[in-house]
Amino acid sequence: MTEIPEHLRKRAEEAKAKAAAKAAGEDAPAEAVTEPAAEAPSAGDSRIPAHLLERSKSAKAKKEGGAEVAAPSASGGGVATAVMDAAPPPTATGPGGHTQRLLTVVKAGSIQDLKATPVDKVHTWPHLLAVEFVAALAITVFTLIFSIFVNAPLLELANLNETPNPSKAPWYFLGLQELLTMFHPMVAGVTIPGMGIFLLILSPYLDKNPSNKPEDRKFAISLFTVQMMFWAVLVIIGSFFRGPGFIFVAPWTGGMFFEL
Repeated sequence: MTEIPEHLRKRAEEAKAKAAAKAAGEDAPAEAVTEPAAEAPSAGDSRIPAHLLERSKSAKAKKEGGAEVAAPSASGGGVATAVMDAAPPPTATGPGGHTQRLLTVVKAGSIQDLKATPVDKVHTWPHLLAVEFVAALAITVFTLIFSIFVNAPLLELANLNETPNPSKAPWYFLGLQELLTMFHPMVAGVTIPGMGIFLLILSPYLDKNPSNKPEDRKFAISLFTVQMMFWAVLVIIGSFFRGPGFIFVAPWTGGMFFEL
């Protein structure tokens, strides 16, 4: 059970005594109410800390020292009355004269949340666009300086009267040229590339997993890998396995018909 502090117990007894005196009536002679001294619990038997017991005792001594008993009146039939100085309710006094009152001891962990909430989202501007803009400027400056000191690997002027055989597109367009040998131009140039781009646009909406781990993003990684491998295979075939007339040849027997 919780031990009741001494000053709270004393205040309760005073309230009971005042209520009993008021109920006895105003005509009855008033007597000074004396309270039996409450036996203070020892430090070993009580759960109240020692410093709180000392504060309670000092408050009790101050209150008892302020009580005065009025002398009997000179007229006959006078009644001796006990006059008690109005004393403030006993409160514990701390350092510097500050009044303190201990209600309960609460652990800090139950009322304070020290865990920081992780934030995994930032605004596009300026966090993302500023970095991309700086990266674009750096690449532009690098390309400009590189083009000043290094000449582009250009061939001789083209002869309008002679078409090279085979006539191949640059390597980054050889996948599209390879598709043109297999399908109709509408299918090879519009339908198949359009479907690939459309799937890449839909991939963030089909796979909404926010994790950055590859094992948690199997769908998105598989979709991107399939498209990259599909285009890479077409580029390799068009670069090394197409000879004169754009026919299929083996580079280790028919030679290499490809220039960077």
